[in-house]
Amino acid sequence: MNVLFAGGGTGGHLYPGIAMASELQRAVPGVSVSFAGTASGIEATEVPRLGYRLHLLPSRGLKRGRSPKELLANVGVLAGFVSAVLQSMSLIRRERPSVVVGTGGYVSAPVLLAAQLMGRRTLIQEQNAFPGLTTRLLAQRATELHLSFEESRRFFKRREGLFVTGNPARPFDPMDPAEARRRFGLDPARPTLLVFGGSRGARSINNALLAFAPKLAGKVNLIWQTGSLDFPRIDKEVKASGSLWVAPYIEEMGPAYAAADLVVCRAGASTLAELTNLGKPSILVPYPYAAADHQRHNALALVRAGASLMIEDDRFGGEEALRTIMATLDDREALGRMGAASRGQGHPAAASELAARIIALSKP
Repeated sequence: MNVLFAGGGTGGHLYPGIAMASELQRAVPGVSVSFAGTASGIEATEVPRLGYRLHLLPSRGLKRGRSPKELLANVGVLAGFVSAVLQSMSLIRRERPSVVVGTGGYVSAPVLLAAQLMGRRTLIQEQNAFPGLTTRLLAQRATELHLSFEESRRFFKRREGLFVTGNPARPFDPMDPAEARRRFGLDPARPTLLVFGGSRGARSINNALLAFAPKLAGKVNLIWQTGSLDFPRIDKEVKASGSLWVAPYIEEMGPAYAAADLVVCRAGASTLAELTNLGKPSILVPYPYAAADHQRHNALALVRAGASLMIEDDRFGGEEALRTIMATLDDREALGRMGAASRGQGHPAAASELAARIIALSKP
């Protein structure tokens, strides 16, 4: 059995493929797994580091503007795309994969298209509530299409071979909340807020937390991942205490989630998969510059389900946002309802279910 994954550029597109590959190796000893990616994406370092073979292909995304400069640049992008499709066809002839799996990012489009033109079985895994361009263009010819949000069905005419399987996310072991809070040096009995914005951070969220921190002190525990860019500045203004843990990065997200009564974060697909698998209530602050505003669509899917509240990025620094955080933390019944709704949106078995579908597709 030979499986080729195509996707990357960002961790959100790469790590679902990594999760599926890991499940395939567990389920099918001796399976051959490789990845197609670009030299500029996260896959260039992560895939070899994790022990998988990586095939590098030239691929760039289309410019979304309509200026003459951007339109001219897209001519070059389209020429490069044709070259990438031809190279992908050569790669597929050489590797002879049983199934080609696309997880999004620039490189997934030429590889999936090449596989479809060659009559290979293809599986597309879409992470976001608003499907990416590659998914929308190639879904109809894919052997199977797997979505992460039920409401994404409305974007597709097909009904056969379409599944809502969820987004593969890293698992976390259960942990007692009080013990988790002690691990961060916090009061185990106090309501706890977890705030993060990614490994590099989210400046608007960090700036708001700087203003909120004195008003939160002594009332709630705060576990705050600032990201690497803002930490030196924040470290000069706030110090860890019995109600505040602050660092550029949280090494152990399992205990951080376990400690939290409420999570404030961006609305990336992988983050939401973790939140829903754990049944965590959240206040989501979508990144306003995400491609096709997909984080806002992700957030709205959880808001409609009753699992989350949403505050727009440009409004998060105001007093209304602080009041919303405090009121939500104080309302145990609301937190319970949101948590149950969140868990109802989770797909903790997504990686194993997707691996099972890939195995089924690989059979003659």
